[in-house]
Amino acid sequence: MLKRATWLAPQPDLGLLLLRLGGAYLLMMVHGLPKLQHYAGELAQIDDPLHLGRQLTLWLALLAEVLCPLAIAAGLYTRLACVPVLVLLLVSLLAVHPDWSLAEGQFGWLLLVIFASIGVAGGGRYALAGLLARQATMLASVPEAPTLAGTTRPQDEGSGGRHG
Repeated sequence: MLKRATWLAPQPDLGLLLLRLGGAYLLMMVHGLPKLQHYAGELAQIDDPLHLGRQLTLWLALLAEVLCPLAIAAGLYTRLACVPVLVLLLVSLLAVHPDWSLAEGQFGWLLLVIFASIGVAGGGRYALAGLLARQATMLASVPEAPTLAGTTRPQDEGSGGRHG
């Protein structure tokens, strides 16, 4: 019987990491950071399809295109951070640019698929939230040595530290 190479085995968590990092990078570099760098110019020309006011619309766009991608890339509140991104992409594609053909809007549609997939699947094993949760679980599972007033814990003995 042939042994299957472990590096050929499916790696869904690695795939989610690549989706998170790639999608977040593209959204931030193509849309978010240029808006942040040219804030005054963007404020003067941004479309306001929901009639929230240009400034609030731009702030919401920056939230969805800068802060949320940072959280998604790190794997913090990943599914929640996808919601503003998905709303922004849907508003952009359906309300701001309804006349675009599929070819003209392909970047937006691909981002929508990427962030919808992340929103459904979550951040995966390589997300910072999962790492923090695993660390907290490991710390919670370590039994605490009982102490009495005036005694030291067994793990403190012989450590060379000061005892009260």
